Amino acid sequence: MDLDKHDSADPGRGRPQRPVASAAPADPAAAIRASDADRDRTADILREALAEGRLDAEEHAERIDAVYRAKTVGELEPIVRDLPVGRSPRREPASYDDGPGAAGPAENLVAVFSSSTRKGRWRVGARTQAFSLFGNIEIDLTEAMFGQRLTVINATSIFGNVEVRVPENISLRGSGTGVFGNFEVVTLEAADPEAPVVVVNGYSVFGNVEAKPKRGKRIADLHDRLRKHLGH
Repeated sequence: MDLDKHDSADPGRGRPQRPVASAAPADPAAAIRASDADRDRTADILREALAEGRLDAEEHAERIDAVYRAKTVGELEPIVRDLPVGRSPRREPASYDDGPGAAGPAENLVAVFSSSTRKGRWRVGARTQAFSLFGNIEIDLTEAMFGQRLTVINATSIFGNVEVRVPENISLRGSGTGVFGNFEVVTLEAADPEAPVVVVNGYSVFGNVEAKPKRGKRIADLHDRLRKHLGH
């Protein structure tokens, strides 16, 4: 048999075949819809990176905007991939003890070149995330119904404004930083040890975060209302 002739007739015969590259299976976890808690954890990482100087204000603003637009977990991961804890997001401990009442999903208030207001007769959740970018957010708790003793508000203001108003007969505490901006919480301690406690944490960059009691506004049936909501 003429091997040369046979090989020329079938060029592919006798040659090693290249394996066909198979597509890498997509990570099923990346397709999971992002929860509010997932977005909160990612925002906490960005907040720490800004405080450490790893991100400047403009980069932080761009990434925060992407966080609150993300629909899946896979869209959140690249936002913090180049940061120290980007591959294993963790929640920073709160400045005050959150306690059992702060568990559960947070309410998100976002104002980007716009305004957002929460006031009137409404039930306050245990946690609220307020983010303002060239916008204004007003949170008025003077007529709100507290379903738990502790309410935590995490406020971020970048070239914007976040204002929190509370009744005079509850406790108000806070911890935060202003970077070329203002972060001010007027500390208030209620006479009633069972009164609601509102904690405002966060920071402002070229912006304003302010929390203080509203003069003349009080919860009239404070003790009875707490006993009813807390089941005492």
